[in-house]
Amino acid sequence: MPTARQALLDAALRALDDGPWRTVRMVDVATLAGVSRQTLYNEFGTKGGLAGALVRRAADGYLAGVDRALTAPAPDRPAAVALWTVRAARQDALVKALLTGHWAEGLPRPDRRPGSRGRTGGRPPPAPGELLALVRDRMAAVSPEETAGRCEIALRLALSCVIVPVPGDDATDSRALHLVREASRTESTGRAGTGQAGAGRAGLSGPSRTAGGRSPR
Repeated sequence: MPTARQALLDAALRALDDGPWRTVRMVDVATLAGVSRQTLYNEFGTKGGLAGALVRRAADGYLAGVDRALTAPAPDRPAAVALWTVRAARQDALVKALLTGHWAEGLPRPDRRPGSRGRTGGRPPPAPGELLALVRDRMAAVSPEETAGRCEIALRLALSCVIVPVPGDDATDSRALHLVREASRTESTGRAGTGQAGAGRAGLSGPSRTAGGRSPR
């Protein structure tokens, strides 16, 4: 049986399906969850606190999916993480916003100012660079034999498919897998011939670099 907190978060998502976040009222969320408004305020403090908790849950759900993807056989782990990233972003607008930093109109957006987190446990949702670092660290911990460059390539290519998707769900998934596998082979070949120089020239040797050599926003 879900806790009051889980029921309230589920209710907030249902309310969001009916209209943009700015129109969602705390009283409606409490009613949908079948609890009192006081319970809602006890859990989250403010509507901003509720928004932060919703986004934090989306981030946690995405990372849990990354952990599941990392149970794939070793050679397929980067591709499995890339595929999950594409699918998760397609299915959940909050996950897409967390990964790209672009918050579509009508989505709840966490307030990152100090003291503005309500009763969300003091954990602000991660910024895009922080979220990708968490994924990369998970990949490296499960597959120490993978290079940082290969992990970075998988994540960056997955994000390119999130931002500019190929039309059609199956086409997007197939394209993401193809790109990651081809890039992984290229990175492995370059490493064998030139060490880390190949990854460095590609602009992917550090966690805060994009394929164009710019820091993510």
